[in-house]
Amino acid sequence: NTGSRQGITFWFKGGSHMPLNATKSCTLHVILLANGTDNKKPRVEEAPPSRVLHIRKLPSEASETEVIALGLPFGKVTNILTLKGKNQAFLEMGTEEAAITMVNYYATVNPHVRNVPVFIQYSNHKELKTDAGNQRTQAVLQAVSAVQSSGSSSSDVQEALAAVSSPVLRIIIDNMFYPVTLDALQQIFSKFGTVMKIITFTKNNQFQALLQFSDPVNAQHAKLALDGQNIYNSCCTLRIDFSKLVNLNVKYNNDKSRDYTRPELPAGDGQPSLDPAVAAAFSKESNSLLGKIPGALNPLSAAAAAAAAAGRVALAGQAGSNGVLLVSNLNEEVRVYGDVQRVKILYNKKDSALIQMSDANQAQLAMSHLNGQKMYGKIIRVTLSKHQTVALPRDGLDDQGLTKDYANSPLHRFKKPGSKNFQNIFPPSATLHLSNIPQDVTEDDLRLLFSDTGGTVKAFKFFQDRKMALIQMSTVEEAIQALIDLHNYNVGKKQHLRVSFSKSTI
Repeated sequence: NTGSRQGITFWFKGGSHMPLNATKSCTLHVILLANGTDNKKPRVEEAPPSRVLHIRKLPSEASETEVIALGLPFGKVTNILTLKGKNQAFLEMGTEEAAITMVNYYATVNPHVRNVPVFIQYSNHKELKTDAGNQRTQAVLQAVSAVQSSGSSSSDVQEALAAVSSPVLRIIIDNMFYPVTLDALQQIFSKFGTVMKIITFTKNNQFQALLQFSDPVNAQHAKLALDGQNIYNSCCTLRIDFSKLVNLNVKYNNDKSRDYTRPELPAGDGQPSLDPAVAAAFSKESNSLLGKIPGALNPLSAAAAAAAAAGRVALAGQAGSNGVLLVSNLNEEVRVYGDVQRVKILYNKKDSALIQMSDANQAQLAMSHLNGQKMYGKIIRVTLSKHQTVALPRDGLDDQGLTKDYANSPLHRFKKPGSKNFQNIFPPSATLHLSNIPQDVTEDDLRLLFSDTGGTVKAFKFFQDRKMALIQMSTVEEAIQALIDLHNYNVGKKQHLRVSFSKSTI
């Protein structure tokens, strides 16, 4: 029997002519008429279920991440092959069951990519064999696999996919014992691709940076290799995430921001450009260390970092690869920047001495922060000594008490690796940080104590637990003197006051 409606002929096998909404069981054959003749297309046999799916009619601008996103709700995605010229893709799921679930779901809900409907069916392929050299695809798959393996939610995986499309990394420096410069970051990250732009800033009292690569793949590789690594031994730890930004807008080329593709940019008002001599020092120092660990973090020279931060350049081959300093007008404040091991006052120059620190890094840090500071009305001069160690006097030889060994002193601040003390090292300032304060010690007690050092207390502030406080002297010189006199001062009940420079103000 046949029936006709709007140019479509219906033929019912084994049944009478009925309305289309009839409930009687029947077999329906549809024949389309075009220009009065039948236009029959050969029937395409569907492929049997496979974990490889064929996706057709993709928009030409569709990315791998968008194709992978189609399969994420149904299970692990293990491979992808895109055919850009044909607007098609093959997606390999982790299991055949996941692929079946995906096909059945999209049979009832039309899938879309960029608001364009796409078509999904089983592929004749049982697995995908793709070129492992396709770095972009591998980076996307690695990001998805890492997040899925951690048991994260689908939204977390979607965020990972969005992130891996960004060429911009957000970098936080934890435990910043030594200064980290824009050029230091450029040298470290350029091992993984072309660094185009960098912006550095301080947020929540932490040094941070945004760094843009020329390709998201380079950003992915750098994150995988560098996240959690230390720039210097036991400090300056890199914490790396993808930024939601895809492009950085750099207005100035100076020591805070840099666009390597636009060298003509101005330095900006009040923002000095990086000293070429300092940049050269970083390049010269770091080249001896960079490249020793392929694919991993290549540390720069801490000596160059500390010296450059203080406006001085320590070039390779000069004295200073040891931990010995030559200091004029030496006083105990040097302990703020490391653990003093030995001190030798020079016999023919009693206002000068050799100080041996625990290592060369501490010596560089002490030199960079203390050289040029004023104390007792004179300028402290700190330089690196040619001596490798400070020798103790031979047994039986009286050196008039000019040499002291402090190796076993209980006052060392930095004996424990990873100590929080490494995170609280700052240049001399008028504000001092006090800790280990007994509960019965009052603000008036501390104000009087610090006034007795010869200075004027300008401000005072207890922390909430009253075990710590900030005290501000009128000048940096007064603060240095107060630290010398009162660090390790016995405030009663066998408690000794701890004094250090603070970066805060009151």
